[in-house]
Amino acid sequence: MKFVMVHNNFNVRDLDKSIAFYEEALGLKPGRRIEPEDGSFKIVYLEGPGTSHQLELTWLRDWDRPYNLGDNEFHLAFTVDDYEGAYKKHKEMGCIVYENPNMGIYFIADPDGYWLEVIPANR
Repeated sequence: MKFVMVHNNFNVRDLDKSIAFYEEALGLKPGRRIEPEDGSFKIVYLEGPGTSHQLELTWLRDWDRPYNLGDNEFHLAFTVDDYEGAYKKHKEMGCIVYENPNMGIYFIADPDGYWLEVIPANR
């Protein structure tokens, strides 16, 4: 029996804003979409180069408040081939929320407050 991880889901308040963030910050592009006729939700699968793993963004029409992320100890991690360039870009975007120079990593937050770890690829 073989299991393969295929995607993670984040629920988001503003789907367009989230898609724009992930495209600018991490180069993820929208792929498959699911939108029922009643408009009650929208799902967009974001895809990136070098992996088949996707990030599923789910927007719920009737959700009227920010998502409770608790202590936000969960996160997704991304390796990057140009760590210094990525750091500079994310600093300019104002989305870095935590840095750990001793470990050589940092975290950015998306518009809903989900944390994303950035790791140098050559580590």
